Amino acid sequence: MPNKIMKPPTTHKPSAAHDSAAPEVIRRLKSIEGHVRGIQKMVESDAYCIEILKQIKAVKQALERVGAITLKTHLQTCVTEGLRSEDLAERERVIGEIVDVFNRKTLR
Repeated sequence: MPNKIMKPPTTHKPSAAHDSAAPEVIRRLKSIEGHVRGIQKMVESDAYCIEILKQIKAVKQALERVGAITLKTHLQTCVTEGLRSEDLAERERVIGEIVDVFNRKTLR
């Protein structure tokens, strides 16, 4: 049975938590981007495979950290707001959205 696709709210209100997390997330993503370019150069120059694998692992860890920051911000803002809603469908939507993300093998 395919997963039900959760639709985001029709309006997204930026919050102080989003505003404070965004610069850090962007900084980290730019760093990751540079790191990936470095890995590409390593492959092009026929670097030792283990060194390439070490760099790939570092990028994965950096992406995990960005994911953790983004999840924390989402829980503090969108999910908290959704759970406080008097609308049962909205409460179920935000819970289902999180469950869906963690149940997926890959994101679309």
